[in-house]
Amino acid sequence: MVHRHAAAGRRTALAAVGTLLLSGICSTAAAEAEPPPLAGPLPSATQTLGADRPSAQVLRALERDLGLTGQQAATRLVNEAEAGTRAGRLRLALGERFAGAWLSGATSGTLTVATTSTADVTTIQGQGAKAAVVKATLADLTAVKGKLDKAASLVSTRNAPQWFVDVPRNKVVLEAASRSAADAFLRAAGLDTKQVDVKVSSNRPHLMADITGGDAYYVNGAARCSVGFSVTKGARQGFATAGHCGDPGDRTTGYDQAEQGAFQASAFPGKDMAWVSAGGDWTATANVKGEEGATVQIGGSVEALVGASVCRSGSTTGWHCGTIQQHGTSVSYAEGVVDGLTRTTVCAEPGDSGGPYVSGAQAQGVTSGGTGDCTRGGTTFYQPVNPVLGDYGLTLKTASTGASAPGQQDGGQADGWAAGRVYHIGATVVHDGVRYQCLQSHQAQGAWSPAATPALWQRV
Repeated sequence: MVHRHAAAGRRTALAAVGTLLLSGICSTAAAEAEPPPLAGPLPSATQTLGADRPSAQVLRALERDLGLTGQQAATRLVNEAEAGTRAGRLRLALGERFAGAWLSGATSGTLTVATTSTADVTTIQGQGAKAAVVKATLADLTAVKGKLDKAASLVSTRNAPQWFVDVPRNKVVLEAASRSAADAFLRAAGLDTKQVDVKVSSNRPHLMADITGGDAYYVNGAARCSVGFSVTKGARQGFATAGHCGDPGDRTTGYDQAEQGAFQASAFPGKDMAWVSAGGDWTATANVKGEEGATVQIGGSVEALVGASVCRSGSTTGWHCGTIQQHGTSVSYAEGVVDGLTRTTVCAEPGDSGGPYVSGAQAQGVTSGGTGDCTRGGTTFYQPVNPVLGDYGLTLKTASTGASAPGQQDGGQADGWAAGRVYHIGATVVHDGVRYQCLQSHQAQGAWSPAATPALWQRV
């Protein structure tokens, strides 16, 4: 996102299975001992994560795209913020028996947490969640998907364009153009159909390429993509976007063709991430373009759960919402495989590539590719934003913290908490002499110290 100038243009269509550049893209386990009780009462996550004051733009789009009333939309955002903290605490408490967590219901009022042990049911229900006892742990399913990931580097996946862990179904799913294509991929991975659920589909994801997040920008005067989120790196400011939109050194111009900046780093395939450093005429903001040109302010980057609502902004189709289906999806585009994408029901079209995904006030990722369009609907994937921030050492521009650079470790300790650092579930830090464990993946903001944000951290 950038002030003063924005962008608008188009990139040559890619013959891809799935990215969106202005082209196209793409056994119940035996009972075990009761786990230790969770530490302390469950805190409210609504205030610290901004769910108690949602943007009118987010509410209106949720009403339109998810068929909710205004009150249902507001309730949903509060429920999702609270559930994220609850799920994080249960994941840490269950340990290796954890098999995933997801939300359901029109207002996300039901949190389900899966485990492989019946001994965990009481603990899960004690946190206000529904318990599901399943055969495979999340680690088991992730290991199976890992074999597919490894095989994808050795064989063509043109006709098997996406695979992922379907947490609610406790399965690894492979979507392929034909049964024979799926079988060939499974053989290469050393797997069989008892381990992977095969779905035959003609859908082929493709890239969407074509500075407030959602504005358009041109690459080398031709291709058009969409701005993701404003970021800073030291004194430099710019924005995060999709890697397939440009290579390091490629120049960018704004919506009015004014000089803007250049790609500083880019990764695609493998990942689909990049960042552009903007010139002095551009000012990074915490804004994302919402409905009818109004803006939504970003408050952080707390990762939302499967089943949570998410909205996307793009220079071709504007502001649309849907829900998160799976995290950690691997997608085989014509240009190569991209791992770690999040699959959603949000529609998108060529030119929307790189644009931002927002859940409530939290940044989620940038548009990679998908299938369908905003007339018929479809599936769209985004590159999660926290890996972009972590890999490139960027700081997300937020309404609460501005563009402060990453801070020093708390007390100078190697494991001290530091603003600007990306933390994942289970990470431990020391803050003011007390050790905490991370409940939800996020980039630490200056106002989000562990002691001040029990929605994100618990004492250990």
